[in-house]
Amino acid sequence: MPMSSVNNFLDLHSPAAPLAEQLRPQAIDDIIGQQHLLGEGKPLRIAIESGKPHSMILWGPPGTGKTTLARLMSRVFNAEFIALSAVLSGIKDIRNAIEKAQAVLQRNGRHTILFVDEVHRFNKSQQDAFLPHVEQGLFTFIGATTENPSFEVNNALLSRAQVYTLSALTDDDMSLIFNRALNSMSFRQTFTNEARQLIIAYADGDARRMLNMLEHMIIACENSKTDEIDISAVQNALSRSSRRFDKSGDAFYDQISALHKSVRGSSPDAAIYWLCRMLDGGADPLYIGRRLIRMATEDIGMADPRSIQVTINACETYERLGSPEGELALAQAVLYLSCAPKSNAAYLAYKKARAYVAKDKSRPVPMHLRNAPTQLMKEMGYGDKYRYVHDYPEAYVAGESYFPEEMPDIQFYQPTGNGLENKIQEKLNYLHNLDQKAKERKSFGKKS
Repeated sequence: MPMSSVNNFLDLHSPAAPLAEQLRPQAIDDIIGQQHLLGEGKPLRIAIESGKPHSMILWGPPGTGKTTLARLMSRVFNAEFIALSAVLSGIKDIRNAIEKAQAVLQRNGRHTILFVDEVHRFNKSQQDAFLPHVEQGLFTFIGATTENPSFEVNNALLSRAQVYTLSALTDDDMSLIFNRALNSMSFRQTFTNEARQLIIAYADGDARRMLNMLEHMIIACENSKTDEIDISAVQNALSRSSRRFDKSGDAFYDQISALHKSVRGSSPDAAIYWLCRMLDGGADPLYIGRRLIRMATEDIGMADPRSIQVTINACETYERLGSPEGELALAQAVLYLSCAPKSNAAYLAYKKARAYVAKDKSRPVPMHLRNAPTQLMKEMGYGDKYRYVHDYPEAYVAGESYFPEEMPDIQFYQPTGNGLENKIQEKLNYLHNLDQKAKERKSFGKKS
């Protein structure tokens, strides 16, 4: 079907259908948002206007138009539309869909678009079931996912599909959809500007959620004979917002990444913002606490060794008090870590040492470093010539080596000079000078 033939009308569904379904766009140009894909000259619009369907993955947050795009493409390409939900479907449903596509092709030569919603919820064998039929061209595969397809979709299927990333709708996009909804419905209520903004904020970039809330609220206000819908009416009609936050999904990892980077970047205001976003979205506070401990060791380390104790104390406080008191302790830890001096020297030292050990041979412990709890061990030389540091000035044995024999002295830990590490570096430099003098004396003694 030509693009022009589907760009000139908005066909509302049965009045009995939910408002979100009634307002589902029936033409490409009716879609609000996603102009980076659907604007003139943009990749998905070019692909649609070419008249040649291709398999694709539509990746984006809920309520951004993934299902709508798939349905519209079946209309544009005059193709049979078969929809599956990976949440509700299994291998039997996949087989039935394949058989239906084969029957449609044999009966009238019509091509099929097979749409799989939440495709990331299919396991490997279920995703593999599509591969031979995609290869043969039996149907065009369109998968929709809210999760990163790089992690959740099999490489074999991913290599056969183009990935298009949809963005959360902006407030301006949501306002346009809000207006479209009001224009399509006949009711007597008016909305204050503040009420509109609150509804849009509640929806959090999800058009379907906003339309469902709007429909529910109008019904509630009709029953209560409310003429003007203000902030109070919105708050009374709607339950507490459920933010776009999946405890095992991309939003979760994106937000914990933002929190970590804000702490690392010494931005206390941004860090506490992301902490509150995660708590508001239902993240486990103790998981956040564990990540804060990681931040304390990875990004602060020896620059302020107190940081790890602060975070452990915050976790213990939460375990004792719970919410909301315990969340305040986590907030205090976030602020402390954000303001603390930063150093990843301890983290890098650990990584370097682990990498060295992984590739190095298994070197025995030198005899002088071995413990000798029995007489036999002493007779075998265990602990022989060990020099007890507290018997020496400044509790330091200059020139002593604690590495395995024949292993070179390696400096894994390199203080940055930030915070306490400035003092640590001074101390290590001083001890290094003592070592050098001890080696020089030893070398001079051998020559004489």
